[in-house]
Amino acid sequence: MSCWMPRCPALSMCRGLAALPITCLERAKDLKTRLGILLHKPELGHKLGSSSKLQLGSRRRDSSQEVLEWRESFDQLLKSKSGVNAFHTFLKTEFSEENLDFWLACEDFKKTRSKTKLASKANRIFEEFVQNEAPREVNIDHETREITRKNLSGATSACFNEAQAKTRTLMEKDSYPRFLKSASYQDMSRQAASRGTSKRSH
Repeated sequence: MSCWMPRCPALSMCRGLAALPITCLERAKDLKTRLGILLHKPELGHKLGSSSKLQLGSRRRDSSQEVLEWRESFDQLLKSKSGVNAFHTFLKTEFSEENLDFWLACEDFKKTRSKTKLASKANRIFEEFVQNEAPREVNIDHETREITRKNLSGATSACFNEAQAKTRTLMEKDSYPRFLKSASYQDMSRQAASRGTSKRSH
């Protein structure tokens, strides 16, 4: 319905909003933003947030040194919670975040103590990441896929070891070097180096 019509509800709403103080409108926008962030929080530990920018290095809890250490080795990156988040955000731009999600799911799986839970979790991970045409199928060879399938019959905390190792190697040799060369990480490392220099000069 067009706003020129008499007694138009949309026109009344527009006039009503225009009459509100600017501070009220700003608060409403702020509340909407906060609600949006809460609604997008992940429910599963291995599913990470989908931040559109790699600005994690600017958070207070992420030391400048930590950001610079990510380039020392892939292990250093995986040891850092912020590094894993930044890498995951980068992988999303390449549509290959399932590799890291699978690796993280395997790490979580190894901590499972209950044999019943171990079996159900193993099947869930296999169906999501490993089997042919899985919803988030990782890039592993047929032999590794079959070995993992056989491991499910007597699921132990080590049943995904081979598939996890293959996926890790793929990320280390392929995605990790591109992450270090990406404009986002280059910007983060420059900021980190700059903050480090600034701290030393004081």
